[in-house]
Amino acid sequence: MKRIYAIVRKDLIIELRSKEIISTTLLFSLLVLVIFNFTFEPGSQASRELAPGILWVAFSFAGILGLNRSFIYEKDQECLQGILLTPVDRGSLYLGKFFGNIIFLGIVELITLPLFALLFNMEIINVLPSLLLIIFLGTVGFSSVGTLFSAISINTRAREVMLPILLFPISVPVILSSVKATGAILRGSDLSDISSWLKLLAGYDVIFSVLSYLVFEYVIEE
Repeated sequence: MKRIYAIVRKDLIIELRSKEIISTTLLFSLLVLVIFNFTFEPGSQASRELAPGILWVAFSFAGILGLNRSFIYEKDQECLQGILLTPVDRGSLYLGKFFGNIIFLGIVELITLPLFALLFNMEIINVLPSLLLIIFLGTVGFSSVGTLFSAISINTRAREVMLPILLFPISVPVILSSVKATGAILRGSDLSDISSWLKLLAGYDVIFSVLSYLVFEYVIEE
């Protein structure tokens, strides 16, 4: 546990100094919302119907930018091999990066959500706990496989392109479930009405988090 905490702490300190990941992903997320906001009339039926998809487009593409930089500091500073040579379980490295990515993406999502509500004229106060639950489950699933694929793509020349190619096909269940659940909640449904989507998200989170943890040791060695 101390090893995982040390990795997360290291990434947080680096991010506080550089502000590279959060500022980049937040700016991209806001740009997506603003561009789509200009496309539809605020408060229109089309805007309300497409709003959940637009929100998760912003989250997903911003997440790609953040995940792309999970291992880039260690790679560019040529210290990744040094970390791998230390007597630390490879799974601890994965979990440290995994939790760090959840924190970074969570910060961006918490800032983006109220701006989304403002731009698309959405009332989210009454359904905020349900929305946060959906966002959390979606972020965990997206980050679990994203952290693994980030470790794979970091060793390729086209790493910026390779990650979305690998990640988006396998994260379709997460994005689809999150969009459907978010849309239902924004329309006034209860958590019981979206229990099937929540179960799918939770199941995906558990299965792919465990698989990624188990596979990471062999991926990072390559």
